[in-house]
Amino acid sequence: MNKKVTAFTNDALGNLDATGVAEAIAKKEISVEEATEAAIQRAEKVNPHVDAIKLKTYDDARQNDNLNTEGAFYGVPTFIKDNDNIKGYPTQMGTGAFKSKTAKSNGKFVTQFLSSGVNYLGKTTLPEFGLLCSTENPKLNVTRNPWNTDYTTGGSSSGSAALVASGAVPIATANDGAGSIRIPAAICGLIGLKPTRNRVYGMDGAELMPIQIVHQGVLTRSVRDTALFLSESEKFNHNSRLPKLGHVTSPNKKRLKIAFIENRPEGKMGRQGDETYQLQLETAKLLEGMGHTVEQIPLPIDADSMIGDFLNYYGFLAYMTSHWGRLVVQKKVDKSLLEPFTLGLAKRFKANAFNLPKSIKALRKMGNVCSALFNQYDIIMTPVLAHRTPKIGHFSPELKFDEVSKNAVEFATYTGLQNITGEPAISLPMGLDSNGMPLGVQFAAPYGEDKRLLELAYELEEAKGWPSIVN
Repeated sequence: MNKKVTAFTNDALGNLDATGVAEAIAKKEISVEEATEAAIQRAEKVNPHVDAIKLKTYDDARQNDNLNTEGAFYGVPTFIKDNDNIKGYPTQMGTGAFKSKTAKSNGKFVTQFLSSGVNYLGKTTLPEFGLLCSTENPKLNVTRNPWNTDYTTGGSSSGSAALVASGAVPIATANDGAGSIRIPAAICGLIGLKPTRNRVYGMDGAELMPIQIVHQGVLTRSVRDTALFLSESEKFNHNSRLPKLGHVTSPNKKRLKIAFIENRPEGKMGRQGDETYQLQLETAKLLEGMGHTVEQIPLPIDADSMIGDFLNYYGFLAYMTSHWGRLVVQKKVDKSLLEPFTLGLAKRFKANAFNLPKSIKALRKMGNVCSALFNQYDIIMTPVLAHRTPKIGHFSPELKFDEVSKNAVEFATYTGLQNITGEPAISLPMGLDSNGMPLGVQFAAPYGEDKRLLELAYELEEAKGWPSIVN
């Protein structure tokens, strides 16, 4: 039985990426209306199989009279993750524990994204409050991977990843508090860049966190789409504290010194599986063949300690959301309807609340240790995830907290550090595992050096190309 789900067909969108769709519209080869209808038909085709759409706004998309005609993505169909506000619609945040009010205005990031000219078709699924790395609540949504619907899409940007990977739309928003752009990118065969902190507008209210860990971005199928998104975002608002990025369109000829971090010792949290390790070795060999210098080094921090401190911090976020809902989501949260994972995180925090300042200090210290590596290296290469993609059920929110928590931290060990440091990191789809599912490799750069990541990504894209769901 073929469990692959794709929407690619010979319609107005074809196999085009977002840049290609925008160019076709600009050249009047297709109309905005044709692109919109094709995307709606594609979304309707795949959604019964992948369960990625939380809210449909097709009628608004068909009117398309408020699009920015000057934006580089004018007319390109897209979806927006359902933890960002769109004026006139609810923001349910992946939970059934409250009923959202209608948003009175767009979130700052949504306004920035819409300035590029995109045409949104609706909102995408995520796990409860974006806390888990998979969307698997049978009462709400079980979002499945279009490469094989037995498997998870990862998370928390689950629905966006499924829709972009399947070909329903070429670009969709995502955000990342511990890997939620990079995790689904890695296991859905996509490009997932977590930009430098404040390169684009963050999630509304994130600046009030003790450590601002949530970063906004997009999921795409091509490096040039990610680069154009950042260029358009910078036109809307440039953070003067960061080096100007501009429109990155090609690799750089400069050869880089790259640290290849591995974590193979027995008993260590997040120990790499054979397939993720082999992919790193192959990627290192490819990089060396391109003239870069690659040095293999062990993980420079204690993974067990990092995970404990990160769970304390995440527990703080879960506690604030569940116990102070009127402040965080402007509605009282019914704790009896929360998922066991959310309740478990909040309970864990409550039992360890006095350790929060210590955990925050430890996380910042660990971040400084990793940042110091950039005194010796231009790029840090790690796996995105410790092992290959698991099937639906591995992260079920109905599992006991201890079990699903263990599964999550042993899978997604490597992505959280850049959320602490604010440094940019990108997941690139460098291969497939033995089940035919995508595998990603992560590259991180110093604070503000998003351009370096895009240039390397272009080079790898030209040298190898990415796995295609179409084949």
